[in-house]
Amino acid sequence: MKDKNKICIIIPAYNEEKRIGGTLEKYCKFFGEKKSKKALDFEILVVINNTYDRTEYIVKSHQKKCRELKYLNLKQGGKGFAVIQGFKEALKKGFDILGFVDADMATSPNAFYDLITNIKSYDGAIASRYISGARVYPKPTWQRIIASRIFNTLIRSLLFLPYKDTQCGAKIFKKDALKKCINNLTLSQWAFDVDMLYQLKKMGYKIKEVPTIWSDKKYSKVNLKKAGWSMFLAIIRLRILNSPLKKLVKF
Repeated sequence: MKDKNKICIIIPAYNEEKRIGGTLEKYCKFFGEKKSKKALDFEILVVINNTYDRTEYIVKSHQKKCRELKYLNLKQGGKGFAVIQGFKEALKKGFDILGFVDADMATSPNAFYDLITNIKSYDGAIASRYISGARVYPKPTWQRIIASRIFNTLIRSLLFLPYKDTQCGAKIFKKDALKKCINNLTLSQWAFDVDMLYQLKKMGYKIKEVPTIWSDKKYSKVNLKKAGWSMFLAIIRLRILNSPLKKLVKF
């Protein structure tokens, strides 16, 4: 990587007091070492969204050890909303590459760095658990596998996206591509990243799917049954919004 590249890593955080400290410690250390070797410059932007626990206090305490660590504290909730607001804030600062990663350390700093080294001439790079070379620990349950395959089939059939994994919580984009699509996004919750990939594809931007190492973590806040239906309805809505039937969404 050229040392002129400035990277912003956005971490959405909703009641993450049990996990955010360890994540920040590892990400600050890893990317701090990369910066000292002039591999890149970076900022970590934690977007606290509608939280009511000690997340903000823990983030503040880590700022004393990592001057590259910044945060926003939003009143409105939702992961997608938090990530989008983080992108908008970071775009004001002239970063070359902007990305987001979940707060649970399912994606390690090294796995996230793989996205940065693989973006090259592409406009974005997304972590994938379902392509050759990926490793997932522990092995997912058959229920999760079936749910992910059904969801992916729906996305491929309705939106014609070629990716095998649109929901892995680690993605990066170059600033020019992100600037073009950020104001066109219509979804701000479960399927916001599908919306982003769809808008970028429509504009002709190229996204690379990168095999990742992904580790499922404790304290997951995702209810698969509830989230599954929400994501299903979000994809249907996204398809309608991008069709001659878009007026039906209001109805």
